[in-house]
Amino acid sequence: MKNSIGLDKEKVKVLTDKLNDLLANYQLYYQNLRGFHWNLKGNHFFTLHNKFEELYNAAQLSIDEIAERIVTLEAVPLHTYSDYLNHSTIKEHKNVTTSHDTVTKTVSSLTTLIEKERDTLNSANDAGDESTVDMMTQLIAFQEKTIWMLNSFNHK
Repeated sequence: MKNSIGLDKEKVKVLTDKLNDLLANYQLYYQNLRGFHWNLKGNHFFTLHNKFEELYNAAQLSIDEIAERIVTLEAVPLHTYSDYLNHSTIKEHKNVTTSHDTVTKTVSSLTTLIEKERDTLNSANDAGDESTVDMMTQLIAFQEKTIWMLNSFNHK
């Protein structure tokens, strides 16, 4: 059986579950970035304060795109903090203030997001959902480049 945009409902159910998982992880990633932005201390403050703001603004746009894609696929996006905490692999980071720790935790979160995006991309391919494939491809490319830059920043 097909949904209103012509995709198999069973395959879309698998896909929207993965998109909701990704959404929950993005929400924790976003909030961690806000905390890093606000609480960072040390001689890299000005550089990383601006970088974390750039990253959380990008994450906020991605969160909205993912949630709207879930709605387009005729499912309901997760939308409560308790849902995010229960579904996310990425954990909350509280009182992290050093440049090394904030960058390391950001890279780890991005690695988790990429793994989930690749899995979601595979399900989108299986469902014949080119729009979600395109979204995942763009997210992965941006995050791979961000990981490279953050790892270069943290290199000793």
